[in-house]
Amino acid sequence: MDRRTFIGSIAGGFLTFPDAAGAQQAGKVYRIGYLSTPTRESVVRALEAFLDSLRKRGWSDGQNIAIEYRWAEGDVERLPSLASDLVAQNVDLIVAPAASAAVAARKATASIPIVMMFPTDPVGLGLVASLSHPGGNVTGTTYAFGPGIMAKQLELLKEAVPRATRIAVLWNPVDPGSTPRMKDLLESSARAMRVRIQSLEARGPEDFERAFAVMARERTDALMGSGSSTFTAHRGKLSELALKARLPTMYGYREIVEAGGLMAYGVKMTDFIGRAASYVDKILRGANPAELPVEQPTAFELVVNLKTSKALGLTLPQSLLLRADEVIQ
Repeated sequence: MDRRTFIGSIAGGFLTFPDAAGAQQAGKVYRIGYLSTPTRESVVRALEAFLDSLRKRGWSDGQNIAIEYRWAEGDVERLPSLASDLVAQNVDLIVAPAASAAVAARKATASIPIVMMFPTDPVGLGLVASLSHPGGNVTGTTYAFGPGIMAKQLELLKEAVPRATRIAVLWNPVDPGSTPRMKDLLESSARAMRVRIQSLEARGPEDFERAFAVMARERTDALMGSGSSTFTAHRGKLSELALKARLPTMYGYREIVEAGGLMAYGVKMTDFIGRAASYVDKILRGANPAELPVEQPTAFELVVNLKTSKALGLTLPQSLLLRADEVIQ
């Protein structure tokens, strides 16, 4: 069960601007573009958290806002055309819940406000000038987990599987949120734990079986998934193959663990995505995205799937289970 409370704040508090409260035009229906890499079905809970947070701030789809959804169905390469379509529809704002979606939206427009969610390196990706002063048409939240979080993921996986000496990291070469840099961030921690990192790429589910064949050939002991929305969209297939290969897994999002992955350590997605609604609210009421600091997570959760551990024949340490925020039976 959850024992930690997500705490989110924007540096300096909510910014106010002259006449911002009166900027919302009476009777106007604002058009919001929602550009998503995964399928709708794979993010139902996160999407509902976002919509619920909007409703609490006075925005309801079909009343004072109209949401135009564009789903890439897990295919990152479809995003540029979907983003261009939203721009052609002349939406008032674009919500981009992934690094890949935010990059596609930013390339499509430099004028329509963009509220991003979860890009791991928005400065490096050219989305914002800095977290404190975005300086353009993009702002929102970032999951800048960096080497510290990834090292923690590796540490927890090693604790769960002490015998593991060879751990694969799966990444998507066309997804800005999932790059070989993830492997580089792990190297120093891996050396300290006497673990060798194996880098494998997969653009989509058509590459999964090939990647798992390589893991079998190389006698991989466990698998970590980098932060690609492609993996979240196809988490059922990914979990099925990992279980078939008897590979313990670690991910950054609980949704993959709910689909059969072993463990996840990362930000609580539903809470953090809900925070993005505050940016939509402020921008529609007149705030300037260039001056709204980007928000970072301050609390994380560990989710463990006990059913999966039993299926793998893996007995997890009691100390690990006691530290878990939720244990799925």
